[in-house]
Amino acid sequence: MSAQSNTAQLTVGTTTYDIYPISQAEPRPDLPYSLRILLENLLRACDGVTVTDQQIAQVAQWDPAAEPSCEIQFTPARVIMQDFTGVPCVVDLATMREAVTALGGRPGQVNPLAPTELVIDHSVIADVFGRPDAFARNVDIEYARNGERYQFLRWGQTAFDNFAVVPPGTGIVHPDNIERWARVVMGQPTAGRAVAYPDTCVGTDSHTTMVNGLGVVGWGVGGIEAEAALLGQPVPMLIPKVVGFKLSGQLREGVTATDLVLTITELLRQHKVVGKFVEFYGPGVAEVPVANRCTIGNMSPEYGSTIAVFPIDAQTVDYLRLTGRDPERIALVEAYAKAQGLWHDPACEPAYSEHLSLDLKDVQPSIAGPKRPQDRISLAASKTAFAEALPAYAAAPDAVIPVNLPAGDVELRHGAVAVAAITSCTNTSNPQVMVAAGLVAKKAVAYGLTSRPWVKTTLSPGSKVVTDYLDAAGLTEPLDALGFNLVGYGCVTCIGNTGPLVPAVSEAVNERDLTVTAVLSGNRNFEGRISPEVKMNYLASPPLVIAYALAGTMDIDFETEALGQTPTGAPVFLKDIWPTPAEVDEVVRQAINPAMYEQRYADVFAGDERWQNLDIPDGQVFAWAPDSTYIRKAPYFDGLPRDPKPLSDIAGARILLKLGDSVTTDHISPAGAIKPDSPAGRYLADHGVARADFNSYGSRRGNHEVMVRGTFANVRLRNQVAPGTEGGLTRDFSVEGGPVTTVYEASLNYAAAKVPLVILAGKEYGSGSSRDWAAKGTSLLGVKAVLAESYERIHRSNLLGMGVLPLQFPAGQSADSLGLTGTEVVSVTGIVQLGDGVVPETVQVIAEADGRRIEFDAIVRIDTPKEAEYLRHGGILPYVLRELAAGA
Repeated sequence: MSAQSNTAQLTVGTTTYDIYPISQAEPRPDLPYSLRILLENLLRACDGVTVTDQQIAQVAQWDPAAEPSCEIQFTPARVIMQDFTGVPCVVDLATMREAVTALGGRPGQVNPLAPTELVIDHSVIADVFGRPDAFARNVDIEYARNGERYQFLRWGQTAFDNFAVVPPGTGIVHPDNIERWARVVMGQPTAGRAVAYPDTCVGTDSHTTMVNGLGVVGWGVGGIEAEAALLGQPVPMLIPKVVGFKLSGQLREGVTATDLVLTITELLRQHKVVGKFVEFYGPGVAEVPVANRCTIGNMSPEYGSTIAVFPIDAQTVDYLRLTGRDPERIALVEAYAKAQGLWHDPACEPAYSEHLSLDLKDVQPSIAGPKRPQDRISLAASKTAFAEALPAYAAAPDAVIPVNLPAGDVELRHGAVAVAAITSCTNTSNPQVMVAAGLVAKKAVAYGLTSRPWVKTTLSPGSKVVTDYLDAAGLTEPLDALGFNLVGYGCVTCIGNTGPLVPAVSEAVNERDLTVTAVLSGNRNFEGRISPEVKMNYLASPPLVIAYALAGTMDIDFETEALGQTPTGAPVFLKDIWPTPAEVDEVVRQAINPAMYEQRYADVFAGDERWQNLDIPDGQVFAWAPDSTYIRKAPYFDGLPRDPKPLSDIAGARILLKLGDSVTTDHISPAGAIKPDSPAGRYLADHGVARADFNSYGSRRGNHEVMVRGTFANVRLRNQVAPGTEGGLTRDFSVEGGPVTTVYEASLNYAAAKVPLVILAGKEYGSGSSRDWAAKGTSLLGVKAVLAESYERIHRSNLLGMGVLPLQFPAGQSADSLGLTGTEVVSVTGIVQLGDGVVPETVQVIAEADGRRIEFDAIVRIDTPKEAEYLRHGGILPYVLRELAAGA
């Protein structure tokens, strides 16, 4: 190999493409599909400096048994975003245009180099539900709440090249990606010639992995890392371990893609795949349609892998055809995949680091909950499992609570279903389960069943195509009859935009401590995520969501207990309304056609009249409004010197929080409602914002003043520094006696006293969403280091991206085993070595309090040399800025 890779030609139809043959790197013949994609990426980007022959050889001759240690530079072809994470990205880019100018550069240097698409899907809230005009009214409310944000994004669409925005009320980013943007194989003119290469992407949402179902290697990254990628920076990564997941057999009748993905999530979370690639292979792959594959890929963050990819095969081509892709593109995908050894061969078993297997016939109908996606429960055991879980959520599990509803007085028990939501990208992009839900509704209505009056029922698909085929199949009317009216095209319930519960139910929750449940077809059910008033959350397939709305309770055995009765009093069971696979397949065959996708995506970026008439400023530099409570100039680059300051050790630090296991980015930086008595709520009130207009934390991510006040403000967060409390509270040891106060107010006092801060945490710290504000807020609070038992991949990277040092307890040890209580004064020595170009394996931690002295060596979780460079610069964006300024 030389530092200049060779090309070959591939002719498809009338077009001849240059390709970079993977074979020229002489890869091992059993190299996994996903690593072949990375290998081609390196061959194409090889320049002898950023990407070298050594990197290529390390991938080509990958050792499945080796621990990841070799760094490579991955260059994604595209970047995708959603508005909650995208707005702060555009805020950063707008701020960087001013900052690069201050360092001697030009505003136009800050511009996306890779195609970047942003979908506004995270802002719509189900304020109105269960009525025909719910969608129209919710969109009206959405525009009224988010006008400033949408004006800003419209400005970005005009001010930046290679940046497109899908307006509100259109869809969810991941269905849009698989139904339209994913090319699978890129084929476009580059420097006067046509070049074909595998489609790859990164996205500012952890569920970017949905596109893995199409054979596209892509994953979620923090907004910080995405900004660097769209500005031309490669993504540094270690060559991962690859877990081979062998599929065989077929799903049994009555089993859905949701049941399959919940089973896979349970198996892979138990296997521990954080930071690894998962690749599906074997004879069962051909039995899994692309829509099901995308459902499986979507939930990769829930089991912790970086990707969960299926190879390209005939199912891929069929899906591209179904969704109206250009015939030339489809021909290119097949020809390129076969030419490059990327076409799936079920008889071939690649080399893998680890192996799992699943016979699809063993998958059972399932749900997951009450607080983690990996806690799968067989539907047959769901009643028992609920009864076992309930005592942890209700002081008097057998209590009966009277509730006065408009339809009449009822008596509710704990476990009443308060929310039944067909929602999220995970399932609503899958025609099989959506049609199944519609058929369940149709049969239920035919039997005279109705949803229970205490249940909030919502439908929020990820694509307008769903509405088209439900209409075509005659299934919209029965869904509406059960209260599952369209409330929006967006993430809605899955991200906590549930909106208000039925008022009488809300009163019973708050006044009489009724423990209610939510059932949703989403991907996450973490504590406090779906609604602050709902303690127990369960994931289920769309047809099961309908069933739970009819039953009105989690305390039901569907095998032996009826969902309700016909008008004549005859019992109706779930089996009576559950459709057969043949029924579902026939509706899908008749109701869906390529023209639906072609028409819906023909002008997807144009928007309606409201979007087109938004008043936006002109110019390359954004005109910040000083009184805005949505969009504020980011503070990260204020006074940024041309050269970074030397790194120093941490001395005299206080422990801001001591946290347990499975603390998610939702706990760290919530996306939902802003409480009036919280620091963020008081800030908004002080700035003249009425309580009804607080909106959500997610919608305020363009304003650092709100977001830093909301960091660690999740109502379910338990900080062991302030035992017995819940919510964003801690003890402030800068004040005599260490009184309990909010995390934000304590951080201000520590900053005034020039006291650095650290955080202690347990296993899986930072799991969940790829939420850059979980790292940005941590940094702005004054935290210099986090010390955890283990990290989820994206959050660890985000911490480094904001200049916060991630440290890890020695194997087998924890804060508790070492005797750390959170009252100690902490010092960390050895960090200065980083400034000398050395990445130490460990640093020394000394914690002292009340005459006790605890010493240990913490593992430095800087995994690549590039990450060390970012930390030396105070984060990835200061590094990129200095690079841009140096090249001006």
